[in-house]
Amino acid sequence: MKKQVLLLLILMASVNLLTVAQAPDKASIEKGINYIQTKTYPEADDKKILDLYKDLRVADVSDGLDMVGLSGTGLVDQAIHADWVDLKDFKHVFRGIAVTVRYVPTQKPALPATGENFKQWEGNWYGTYSHEGFLKILRPGSAVVIDDVEDKDIGSIGSNNILGWVKAGAVGVVTDAGCRDTDEVGLQQVPIYLRKKGRGIRPGRNEIESINRPVVIGGVLVCPGDVVVADGDGVVVVPRAVAEQVAKFAFEILVGDKAGRKSLYEDLGRPLDKTVK
Repeated sequence: MKKQVLLLLILMASVNLLTVAQAPDKASIEKGINYIQTKTYPEADDKKILDLYKDLRVADVSDGLDMVGLSGTGLVDQAIHADWVDLKDFKHVFRGIAVTVRYVPTQKPALPATGENFKQWEGNWYGTYSHEGFLKILRPGSAVVIDDVEDKDIGSIGSNNILGWVKAGAVGVVTDAGCRDTDEVGLQQVPIYLRKKGRGIRPGRNEIESINRPVVIGGVLVCPGDVVVADGDGVVVVPRAVAEQVAKFAFEILVGDKAGRKSLYEDLGRPLDKTVK
């Protein structure tokens, strides 16, 4: 018994010492500190979570968040909306695992240096200051979540690069700013949820600040690995820690809703569609 007590005291002292040792000093703070740590999840775990969200609607998930005590949490500002909607096959709808990106306004000159032509300057900006390094970590089921410069006319997303993200596994994109080439993006049927349409390019306008760090989209904290659900009602983000529990409640809500509406369809003599089958 004495040995157990002694070991417990030693363990507690070690934890306290570790806490003190990890406390940031002035120099560390001056260099910048991230206090919300990024967690990574195996691809198999992501797939397991996404299977739980397969048919869930934003409304179901919102109700599920209420049922775990997170009322109103995760509901992205409705100004961020689907840029195109498919009411036949619902191809604008997606469920994905967040990969987060943050672009910020630049403080660098928005003109090529003396003797440098525009194409060289533009290519260097894309490659050095406003690149797409997050492409390397996209995988099947990824949702690209971009915190960008909403106050400027910047088309950080376009019909070309968004297809590259899809090729890497992305199922949809959410941004608090804009996208350009939106006619083509709609024709390509890549799900995109945005605040507005954009026209400008990134060079001279923004720089990449971080990848897979917490971002804020439409008033909602989005951490890497969170579940993102988007449909005609808007976008909802589920913290990964409660994702399984929320999905369980949301599925029960969906089942009940389908049964109720199926009965009404039959009473009204309406042909059954996929939303009630």
